[in-house]
Formats: sequence, structure tokens, C-alpha cells
Amino acid sequence: MNLALFDLDNTLIAGDSDHAWGEFLVAKKLVDAQEYKEANDRYLAAYQEGTLDIHEYLSFSLRPLTRYPAADLYAWRQEFVEQWIQPLVLDKGLKLLEQHRNQGDQLVIITATNRFITAPIAELLGVKELIAVEPEMLDGRYTGKIVGTPSFREGKITCLEEWLDQHQLSLEGSHFYSDSHNDLPLLKKVANPVAVDPDNELQAYAQQQGWPVISLR
Repeated sequence: MNLALFDLDNTLIAGDSDHAWGEFLVAKKLVDAQEYKEANDRYLAAYQEGTLDIHEYLSFSLRPLTRYPAADLYAWRQEFVEQWIQPLVLDKGLKLLEQHRNQGDQLVIITATNRFITAPIAELLGVKELIAVEPEMLDGRYTGKIVGTPSFREGKITCLEEWLDQHQLSLEGSHFYSDSHNDLPLLKKVANPVAVDPDNELQAYAQQQGWPVISLR
């Protein structure tokens, strides 16, 4: 069985779910609007520039989860996915998933966005296997900390290798689809790297290497 790995944000959906969740929190007045929006935008820019401190960002992005009961968070998350994420799902992305599914490949979404946000999105896309940042939960409440290695940049390789060991699979014949130069470490490891609507840095590198460059928009 071959692996078909997919980044999520700006790959299978036409936007960044992590940043959108921050905008949702602002819209719902669950955080300080101006302060949170400015920081949320600043971290997105750092991600795009390749300068993001993932631990600093996760401390910021997971903090709101600590302030509310899980039942409230899950209700807001359902509203977020239905109203903010569903319109961003790309038809061509769904067709690509279906193509690999029909080939008998194992579909996996691997993302630097945390599982609280991405678990229902993976479900919406029909992908059962998800590798994501794991927020810590104790006594039914989020702590604001994470468990394990953040699945970001080289950390995606670490998390994927752990997953491969658990499932007794390898990267032989694997595909990985991503839009971001932050995913170059993993793109370089798979058998078939594919740049999807790539940022400028990934576009240039993919063309230099002769990798396929596709659009799902």
C-alpha cells in the first residue's frame, strides 16, 4: 500500500484553518479583538516568510482553548467548520483524494495546525488518518501545552516516522502534496513530491528539481 500524504491549509482547502480560527475567535468576541488579530496576522506572516517560532506560536494559539469548557469549544468549532471552512473546500482537492483512494493508497493529512481544529476538517474531507499538533488535555480541559513533537517543518518527518512505525508502512511509492516551502524537508523525503499552488520559494525549488507543480484552485 502506497501513502498519499496531503498538507491541509492552502492545499486541500483554499485558506489557512489555523489563522481562520483566530479570525473566528475575534468575530465571536472570545478574545481581545485588536490584540489577537494583530498577533494572528503577525504569526501568519512569519510562517509565510519561514521565520515562525512554532513553540511561541502554539503558546499563543492554544491559550484561548484553556479559557472555556470543552463543550463550549466543540460547539463553536462545529459552527466554525460549517460556516468558515466548508466554503473553502476545493472540489479538485476532493477529486484528488478520491483518485488516490481508488488507487488503493493510504490517505493521510499531515499538518502543522493542531488537532482540535483539524480533526473535524479531516472528517469533512473523508480522510481518517490525521497527523497534527496534539494539544494536551487534562481533566477534560485543554492545558495550552502540546504532547510530543510539533508536526512543523522537520517535525513533520519525526511525527510521520512515528506513525509509519506504528502502522508498519514505509515511504516507498509515497506522494506528498503541499503548497509551502515550510514542507520542503518532507517533500525531499517522499518518492513523489508535488507542489500545489505553491508559494514563490517552493515554486522555484520545485521547478529547479523538476517536480510536478499543480493547481487545485
